[in-house]
Amino acid sequence: MDIWIILDGEKSGPIHDFDVRKKIESGELPPTTPAWHEGLGAWRPLSEISLFSSEFERPTIDRGTSPAPQQDSSAGPLPPPIPEKKYLIRRFWARWLDLYFFAGIWWITMWIFGRDIEFTLYNPWMLLFQYIPWFVIEAFMLHRFATTPGKWLLGIRVVNNNGSFLSLPEASRRCARVLFLGIGFGMDMLCPACQLMAVVISQRIGRPLWDHAGGHRITAAPLQPVGVSVYVISLFIAMQLQWIVVAPYVMEEAGKAFPFLKEQFEKNPPWHLPKR
Repeated sequence: MDIWIILDGEKSGPIHDFDVRKKIESGELPPTTPAWHEGLGAWRPLSEISLFSSEFERPTIDRGTSPAPQQDSSAGPLPPPIPEKKYLIRRFWARWLDLYFFAGIWWITMWIFGRDIEFTLYNPWMLLFQYIPWFVIEAFMLHRFATTPGKWLLGIRVVNNNGSFLSLPEASRRCARVLFLGIGFGMDMLCPACQLMAVVISQRIGRPLWDHAGGHRITAAPLQPVGVSVYVISLFIAMQLQWIVVAPYVMEEAGKAFPFLKEQFEKNPPWHLPKR
C-alpha cells in the first residue's frame, strides 16, 4: 500500500508500507509522524494507523538501509492537502487599500485632464473598466515582488506552491480571476456577492478559488505595529483621494433625495476639488 507522510512540514510520498515499517524500526519515523493512505479521511499519527500500530509496541532494530524502490507519484489518489492558514481578513484589507489608492489616483487624474466626472461617476459602463489598469499593474508586482503595497504593509506574499515567484502569465491569470470572481469588476451589486462567494469557497476547498486554480499559496509574516499604523494612515489617505473629487456630485445627489442633507452640506461643506 502507498503511504504519504509529513516530515519537517514537507509532504513526502508515495512510500510503500514496507519501507515505512523499515523507517519505523530504524527510528527514523516517530509515532507522531502524520501519515495518510487511500481510505483515510484525514492525516493521522503513524501510531494510530492499524498498519503500523504494532511496530511501535516492540523495540526498534537497525536492519541497515537499502534504496527504496521508485514510486510513480502520479499513480493513485493524492492525500488531502496540508491545512494552511487562509489569512482572509488580512488579505481583504490589503486588497482594498490597493484598490482605494488606485481609485483615488484614477479620479484625480480624470479631474486633472478635465474629464466629465459626473458622467463617469454615474455611468456603469465607465466604472466597469475602472479597475482593469490596476490589475495589470498588480500582475507585474506579483511577478516581480510577490506582493503589492497593501500586502507588503500587512506582511503578505503570493507565491507558487513550491515557493517560487509567479510568472507573468500566472500572475495575469490570477489577477483576471480576482477581477471577475473576487470583486465583480468593482460593481456595487456584484462586488459584495462575489466576496461572499469567495469566502464560502475558501471554507470549502481551503483557499480562494484563484489560488486553488493557479496552484498558489499565501505566506504571511507576523503583523508589526509600525506596519499596521502605516496601513491605517494609508487607508485614510486613499479614501480621501477619491472623495475630494466625487464629493460635490455625491452631495448634490444626496441633497436631491434628502433635503435635510443639503442644508447640512451647505452649513458644513467638506473640502473638495471644484467641479469641472
